[in-house]
Parts: sequence; C-alpha cells; structure tokens
Amino acid sequence: MNFGNFPGPPGVPIDESGSHNKAPKLAHQLKKEQNMGGELIGLVAVTLGMGVPLGALYTYYRVRKLRSEERLAAIARGVEIPVEPELTQAARSRRAGILLVSGALGYIATFGLIAQIQADRDIWTAAAFGIIPLAVGIGYFLDWSMIRSDARSAS
Repeated sequence: MNFGNFPGPPGVPIDESGSHNKAPKLAHQLKKEQNMGGELIGLVAVTLGMGVPLGALYTYYRVRKLRSEERLAAIARGVEIPVEPELTQAARSRRAGILLVSGALGYIATFGLIAQIQADRDIWTAAAFGIIPLAVGIGYFLDWSMIRSDARSAS
C-alpha cells in the first residue's frame, strides 16, 4: 500500500471505493445493536414485578421468625425481656405524615431540579406525581391533629 508523501497510514481509513465516509455502515450497525425485543422487557417487568414483593414478604417473615425465636430462647434461659411500648395512633399518624410529606417534597424538588437543568417542561409531569404522597401525608397530619384534639377534650 503506497501512502505517497505521507510516512504513516492515513488518519481516516479509506475503504475500497476510495470513500472516507463509513458513517452509514456504522450507523446501521449501531441501530441494529440497540434493538431490544419486547419479549425481554416483558419478562423482566413480570419477574421484577412479582419477585420484589415476594422477596420483601419473605424477608419480613424471616425477620419476625428470628425475633420470636430469640425471645423464646431468652425466656427459656430466664432472661427478662423488656416489652417495647406500642406507639399510639397519634404517633403512628404523625410519623407517617412526616415521612410522606418529606419524601414527596424531596421527589418534587428532585424532578423540578432535573426539569430546570434539562430545560424540559415534560419532566414537570413526573414532578407532579409527588403531589399524591404529599396529599396523603397532609391527611395523616390532619388525622394526628384530630386525634390529639380528641384526647385533649376527653381529658
């Protein structure tokens, strides 16, 4: 192969036709590689949709079983087990309200920031879904305040 006046191979490879342009061939190869079948996506969606909740249920079951076995073993040895006080309904409502409201505000702020960075108004649609847990969290706060006011009036 003769390179003429140039000492090394050319910076842009030349194919048999003498053309420097290989972009159509590469674009076709990339397009072919990026194709993913719908069957695989469906399989993954069903597997994760069923597998994750089943895994969570199994984990919850195992943790409860281990705790009860530990308690029974401690009772058999004669160790006194401190009883954890059960949370009141007001405390559970307050905790759920705090978690839901803070999670919703974080979700809305995250997608709002992404929408500003990407300058895409459609991302605000995803941020709007944060209103759902926000409303539920506010409902829990209302429940907490009503339980608290009922407890004060009963005393």
